[in-house]
Amino acid sequence: MSGTALSSLIWSAAELLRGAYQPHEYGQAILPFTVLRRLDCVLAPTKQAVLDEKTAREAAGVNPEPFMLRAARLSFVNTSTYDLPKLMGDQDNIQANLMAYVRAFSPVVRDIFDRFRFAEEVERLAAKDLLYKLTEKFAHLDLHPRTVSNEQMGHAFEELIRRFAETSNQTAAQQYTPRDAIELMVNLLFIEDDDVLTPGNPVVRRLYDPTAGTGGMLSLAEEFVHRTNPAARFTMAGQELNDRAYAICKADMLIKGQDISAILPGDTLKADGHAGSRFDYMMSNPPYGYDWDDAKAVVTREHREQGHAGRFGPGLPPTSDGQMLFLLHLVSKMVPAQEGGSRIGIVLSGSPLFTGGAGSGSSEIRRHLIENDLVEAIVALPTDMFFNTGIATYIWLLTNRKPGHRKGFIQLIDASAQSEKMRRSLGFKRKRLGEVHIRRVTELFGGFVEARLATLTDAQGKVTEQVLTGDAPEPAAPPGGKLRVVPISRIFRNEAFGYRTITVERPQRDGQGNPVLGQRGKAKGQPVPDSALRDTENVPLSEEIGDYMAREVLPHAPDAWVDEAKTKLGYEIPFNRFFYTFEPPRPLAEIDADLKRTTDRIRAMLDGLAA
Repeated sequence: MSGTALSSLIWSAAELLRGAYQPHEYGQAILPFTVLRRLDCVLAPTKQAVLDEKTAREAAGVNPEPFMLRAARLSFVNTSTYDLPKLMGDQDNIQANLMAYVRAFSPVVRDIFDRFRFAEEVERLAAKDLLYKLTEKFAHLDLHPRTVSNEQMGHAFEELIRRFAETSNQTAAQQYTPRDAIELMVNLLFIEDDDVLTPGNPVVRRLYDPTAGTGGMLSLAEEFVHRTNPAARFTMAGQELNDRAYAICKADMLIKGQDISAILPGDTLKADGHAGSRFDYMMSNPPYGYDWDDAKAVVTREHREQGHAGRFGPGLPPTSDGQMLFLLHLVSKMVPAQEGGSRIGIVLSGSPLFTGGAGSGSSEIRRHLIENDLVEAIVALPTDMFFNTGIATYIWLLTNRKPGHRKGFIQLIDASAQSEKMRRSLGFKRKRLGEVHIRRVTELFGGFVEARLATLTDAQGKVTEQVLTGDAPEPAAPPGGKLRVVPISRIFRNEAFGYRTITVERPQRDGQGNPVLGQRGKAKGQPVPDSALRDTENVPLSEEIGDYMAREVLPHAPDAWVDEAKTKLGYEIPFNRFFYTFEPPRPLAEIDADLKRTTDRIRAMLDGLAA
């Protein structure tokens, strides 16, 4: 059964809630019952053995916990004699028995249900006379790992969360990461690590997500590596603000037998749960347009008092968009290069590429990343990729262990057209990255090549694509068809993204048109600048300011000069400008012919109606 089909089956339980719950509240009951039933099924094969160990060890006066965990072959147990099917035998006491069953789980599991506020939901369901019916619905649902694999369960969790988000009408800042986007990021993140991808090599790597959500990135990264090297092992760490997402993340990892001690709750910016820790790999999809005003006091104090010894030394972005704070947070957790270094993959909206002029917090953050040669590549994703937003997004890849041939360079890959339409939209998600698109982008990145994409359309409208690398010649257009060639991968030196903002002054003039000169101090005898004529210009780092003035300014204003004291250094990444391709408009005769055909068709339709 696919994850989508399973989630639909689970979601059908919401029919029982209709009327008593509003649609946006369905997930509050459905999600914890899903987790409870999954844990119930996972524990079922060893249930009796665990209870036997409990009885025997307690009779001997020994702590039974380690023996029960060994019998369960898991990191958690349930010491109640109940399971969900047995609870059905006592309808009158369903509420008390259900809560007793939940309290009998190990502390790590009880925390999950506390985060779900499960006791409140049980009380509400009981008051509406729905508790027994909903429990019965899930008691008959087979979620045993033999029936539903971990991967299928992960898909189902993802789909349930997406549905919950849709019915809650959540905004773009509260989106969830689709699996195809994660798969591309994971491909790009691990492609240069031969040790991890070598079959049979028992390497151990530390993986971290500061905005863990439901754990999709952590889980998919492990799945990807294990497909190539099952011997590799990850220690997972993460932090998540949303209680329900945190609960699902812990439950999913717990079921898979992973250590969840490093999955922590809370606001990463306000309270770093992994302070002082370093990680080999880091992934994140922080909320777009995240207003970090709530964390402003903590963040600004750390920036001011700790500087570069803290997380936010390079600068602070506007409080209306905290994406770059998460980026700096990840950079602060890199393993030093001499100890092996780290790699980071993070999904950001377009604003971190260019917002903020020279000297602003955002520009200073970009300056820090680029001047320290940390940015390896940026990949533009298609729009309409995410469930709750259709905006343009970008994968940033950062590392402090660039291979020699990449040092001093940044690769930009335009994958905005690398998608296929979905047969059925899922919220705002109308496009997905197919295998061919993921492979194409991964090969472009792995090959570190500049490339163009040739799109050939034949006379019948059939479209084929070819990737042209290096000096490969362009193919000929099909007979009666068209050829379109656009850049898809470009490589630039780091300096290409830097510029200086210069202040261009012009003199005040008196009534006779003569320049007004200063009368005292350093300005004595020098032209007095006219603030009304003041202007600024951005000069690329690759060009001398004097040459720029001689070419762009002095021919139009011979009396202009640069106030060097006001010059500021800035960095931006104008991604779209680097991939812009001019396309001339269609010939006028072709446009006229189209208009005539359309007009004739409309006239024929009107004549038919008149008849």
